[in-house]
Amino acid sequence: MKLTVSLKENSYPIFIEKGILSKAGDFISGIFKGQRIMVISDDNVFPLFGKRVMDSLSKYECHSLVLPHGEPTKSFQSLPVIYQALLEARLTRSDLIIALGGGVIGDLAGFAASSYLRGIRLVQIPTSLLAQVDSSVGGKVAVDLPQGKNLVGAFFQPKMVLIDPEVLDTLPERFIKDGMGEVIKYGCIKDASLFRKLCSHTSFEDLKPELSDIIARCVDIKRIVVEADQFDTGERMLLNFGHTLAHTIEQYYNYERESHGEAVGIGMYQITKMAEEKGITAPGCSEKIRKALEIYGLPSSCGLPVDELTDAIALDKKNLNGHLNIVLLRQIGDSYVYPTDVSFFSESDGGAETI
Repeated sequence: MKLTVSLKENSYPIFIEKGILSKAGDFISGIFKGQRIMVISDDNVFPLFGKRVMDSLSKYECHSLVLPHGEPTKSFQSLPVIYQALLEARLTRSDLIIALGGGVIGDLAGFAASSYLRGIRLVQIPTSLLAQVDSSVGGKVAVDLPQGKNLVGAFFQPKMVLIDPEVLDTLPERFIKDGMGEVIKYGCIKDASLFRKLCSHTSFEDLKPELSDIIARCVDIKRIVVEADQFDTGERMLLNFGHTLAHTIEQYYNYERESHGEAVGIGMYQITKMAEEKGITAPGCSEKIRKALEIYGLPSSCGLPVDELTDAIALDKKNLNGHLNIVLLRQIGDSYVYPTDVSFFSESDGGAETI
């Protein structure tokens, strides 16, 4: 299946196909006529898929850089390591970087590609469910700071995205759950029928026969949103549903407890519950979200004290001049941006002390 993100000179194709990893070189030759390629991956992913991808690129001069897995790698300290490897491999602006991995590698390699020599071609090959349905598409690349996630980054569109659903068979269960947090998000913000389909199954295993279609639907929703708002000033903000709380949860626990998708699930449920209490989301939506999270083994609470929220949210990228834009639901499948401030979270009518 082929989708195209239409952004004028920054347009690019997304291919979703079982077994595409072994044919990556054939697809890449359609958009790349240079000589050298650097494959950036991590020590979980590269042993599984590195040889398959490198073998498909035999016509090129191919190099690889394998980094430690995990969120701590997505930091400034990793950038000099990447730049050094690119320089030693003599990559020029006519060459190519491939990000082979999950969201951490995609964001980190993407940021390196956006800044090395002021920009070098990038291909995303996402190997986690979360990266396949979300972070590999749309051109957001970043590194974390100690104060929060993704606080230094750029908009840098890839030249191509290659998605192979078969790689998900090797994912540990927790990383499947992680991705399902973002899948549920797409149903919540844009597609009530997708949400109903997810809720009609009993588990991820039960959903698996439809997974390629589910991935394609999520990618297509993101494609439509990104085309309407490439630089995150309006419509694209809807993709942040649940994320204002999620980033706070992740940071509070030093990225060591809840994964991103787990934190997004908690954020979606808790913010919808708050909005229902204020009468600005239809009653019953939070319970529907909680049930969807339960089907796919995702939490809906984490014990974070509400009074810890406001300090972290004050540093959120979406908090501008004291005004905070948060994403809420009118109902499942219908989302909107709600202008408020940090008091939204401290004035919850239910008076909950933790989320």
